Amino acid sequence: MRKASSNWLGKTVMSVMFGVLIISFGIWGIADIFKGFGQSSLAKIGSTEITTEQFRNLFTDRLQQISRRFGRPLTAEQARQFGLDRQVLQDVIADAAVDETVRNMGLGQSDADIVRAIQNDPNFKGLDGKFEHERFVQLIRQAGYTEQRYIAEQRKVALRRQLTGTIVAGLEPPKTQIEALVRFQNEQRSANYVRLTAAQAGTIDPPSPEALAAYFEDRKQLFRAPEYRKIAMLALTPDEFAKSITISDDDAKKVFEQRRERYATPERRQVLQIPFPNADEAKAASERIKAGTSFEDLAKERKLTTADIDLGTVAKSSIGDSALADAAFALAPNTVSEPVKGALTTALLKVTKVEPGTNPSFESVAPAIKREMALDRARTQMQDLRNKIEDERGGGANIAEAAQKLGLKATTIEAVDRSGRGPDGKPVTGLPQGVDVVSPAFASNIGVENEPVQYNGGELWFDVLGVTPSRDRSLDEVKDQVQARWKDEQIATRLRAKAAEMVGKIEKGATLDAEAAAAGVKVETAKLFKRDSDAKDIPERLVAAAFRTPKDGVGQTEGNGATEWIVFKVTDIAVPPVDLASDDVKKLTDNLRRAEMEEQLTAYIAKLETEIGVSINQNAFAVATGAASAQ
Repeated sequence: MRKASSNWLGKTVMSVMFGVLIISFGIWGIADIFKGFGQSSLAKIGSTEITTEQFRNLFTDRLQQISRRFGRPLTAEQARQFGLDRQVLQDVIADAAVDETVRNMGLGQSDADIVRAIQNDPNFKGLDGKFEHERFVQLIRQAGYTEQRYIAEQRKVALRRQLTGTIVAGLEPPKTQIEALVRFQNEQRSANYVRLTAAQAGTIDPPSPEALAAYFEDRKQLFRAPEYRKIAMLALTPDEFAKSITISDDDAKKVFEQRRERYATPERRQVLQIPFPNADEAKAASERIKAGTSFEDLAKERKLTTADIDLGTVAKSSIGDSALADAAFALAPNTVSEPVKGALTTALLKVTKVEPGTNPSFESVAPAIKREMALDRARTQMQDLRNKIEDERGGGANIAEAAQKLGLKATTIEAVDRSGRGPDGKPVTGLPQGVDVVSPAFASNIGVENEPVQYNGGELWFDVLGVTPSRDRSLDEVKDQVQARWKDEQIATRLRAKAAEMVGKIEKGATLDAEAAAAGVKVETAKLFKRDSDAKDIPERLVAAAFRTPKDGVGQTEGNGATEWIVFKVTDIAVPPVDLASDDVKKLTDNLRRAEMEEQLTAYIAKLETEIGVSINQNAFAVATGAASAQ
């Protein structure tokens, strides 16, 4: 796993995996619960059985989710290298253990609560802030869910939260821990320092031809020409495809009429409300207002703050009680209503501000409608074109040949190395933005049919057309680079020695000012910087070195590269008082609280697993994740 996580893909996947609640196999002792049994069953958690096919579908879904998120295909083999197969298995076990406990406890969630939660999800709301069923269906289908499956899954999630919420309720990090971390984060240091550069290294005579040749031979690997790949790419995205689609005014007007409410902005009002326990009290209060008592004074008498009575600036549909909504939107501004009997209370209402609604003309929204329709048609037509592309590839054509046959324009990169640079050492132009094609191209080869990459709402195909192997360069090819590196190493050696000499003198009583004057450099000051300081005027390595050095201590560190060295003296250490009410401390407290919740949940679920009992079919697990073939 260490090796796998060292490259871009490993870091990406590992960051996704470890950014969520992790219940590790080491903590749970997962190795001790593998047992052999029937091939059709992969795991059993209490009375819950997970079949091989069920787990394979879950594992495949997770691979596709990660691939869609990062626009790069993730193979089952790569997933196993990063431990993703075991992470998915552990997630399944954890969910099943909690679900089993929920059933045993008889917990439930009403249909109305589930529907309300889905309708309130901002992901499913349109531009007008209302729930859109079409949008809901489209998004969950993109995620691989049917409507029934999504609702069932949300019910499970809600019930799991009921149970786990009680386990972590009330957890708070200790004040001592918070204060210690805040002091560590907010500790500040000041330092005086000098920069030793090439000028302080003195004259560096050029190496003899023999010395340069020997230097090159010892470091030949540093100057090797990298491997290059010739890559052909074809992008098919809705935005580009939509540019060729024309939408008529008649078609756009039909959509406008169908969705007129979507483009309209409803009237909004700022509504104040004073609730009363019964109609008699409301009537008495109404009479007092008519006699001269202000609405606001009446609220104060009833111990209500401004926040208590202000419903906000809302649309009529946002007021849950229809009787109160009708009354508020029939009321003239800055007047108080008669007592209004709602479903749960009788109230007096006051409207202080009215924002009129808008009904835009077709002409004002026609460009947006046409673009949206063109994108919809593009997505439909793209599927047909995608099938044609895949047919051509299936017939043996590479993506460049397929594009030419279908009248599409493919892009060919003649030579690119793993870093995205060409033979001239400069970044290659023509590579797509926002998606990495180079890394998967170097994981592929000539003649390999690669899976398309998700790109800007569409897909991007690529093929490796050629491979130029890495090779040793001759000294003549890289002589300037070799001479420059040799000189830099000579400078770095002299600067390190000069810095060590200066530190030794200062520790014996000399001053930094005197040593700086002797070296012909100026003394600079960095004041009150923190450990995570990112100030551009303070050398990055100085910050780390200064926090390893006591007050009045002297040290040295590399500067911005090997040809700069820094000698410094820590002049001050300050630890500001802890303000528990500050935003930074509140954020830190929240992070600590989440960490403690995760730790508590980890322990609780481990306990559930022990009590319920877990068995895993190791052979079926290997088959489901592609590590072994079915017998």
